[in-house]
Amino acid sequence: MTTTLNPVPQRKPFKPGRSRKARAWKALARAPLSAWFGLVVVATYVVVAAFAPQIAPYGEAQVFPEPFAPWSPEFILGTDQLGRDVLTRLIYGARNTLGIAVVTTALSFFFGVSLGLVAALFKGWVDQVLSRSVDIVLSIPGLIFSLMLLAIFGSNIWSLILIIAVLDSTNFYRLARTSGLSVASMEFIEAARLRGEHSSWIVFREILPNILPPLVAEAGLRFCFVFLTISALSFLGVGIQPPTADWGSMVRENATLITYGDITPLLPAAAIGLLTVAVNFVVDWFLHNLSGIKNGH
Repeated sequence: MTTTLNPVPQRKPFKPGRSRKARAWKALARAPLSAWFGLVVVATYVVVAAFAPQIAPYGEAQVFPEPFAPWSPEFILGTDQLGRDVLTRLIYGARNTLGIAVVTTALSFFFGVSLGLVAALFKGWVDQVLSRSVDIVLSIPGLIFSLMLLAIFGSNIWSLILIIAVLDSTNFYRLARTSGLSVASMEFIEAARLRGEHSSWIVFREILPNILPPLVAEAGLRFCFVFLTISALSFLGVGIQPPTADWGSMVRENATLITYGDITPLLPAAAIGLLTVAVNFVVDWFLHNLSGIKNGH
């Protein structure tokens, strides 16, 4: 008598990418209204910044004969003190201000996290030298320090990016150092050292993955501060220089219209405020998910 054995069912290979996508969509579906509002606003700003030349009705520095022209079908939001279309400047301002803020935040993240991990891994005099240097930088008000350095090195885009990135990297350094020290003292790090793993392997394979989520959340918050700092410096006249469009300088250039009851200067200020609120909503939702706190509703 022969028996037929049922074939063992083959298990489908695990695809981590599909699982991550499923978790991401599930998290988005359960996101609160404030997070959706923030995501939609941020996505809108990104699209406007990416396609500014196609969306804007005129050129970024194109000048028309009538300065301070009222709102009309030709100039939907009027013109500024030189006769440039305000709507066009707002659209290009999204590209310039956001682009510079993103690059500055990325450099700040790289500088701060790299030095913080070095301090956490090697400790000793390396940690002391880096930490005391950061304390010195933090003891000086950031805006005043930025104004002083820009006066020394000149108000150009690359000086603006590097100065703000270096000054703001102190916040990433402190978070990366504190988080890295707590992880570096754990047993699996000692086990990696006993196995003879290199310091770079320990940093990128053991320490960094365990501290990356709070660092990403901090990057979102620091982006808001960098964005506001660039706008403030441009408002003071030492940030992004004309004819490059920038929301901070647009507020300064059209400020006289407020005395005549014209709300045009408030439009770039509203664009700054809306983006700041939206990014904070998204970061708050991200931190909420990271903490594991669940609503009881």
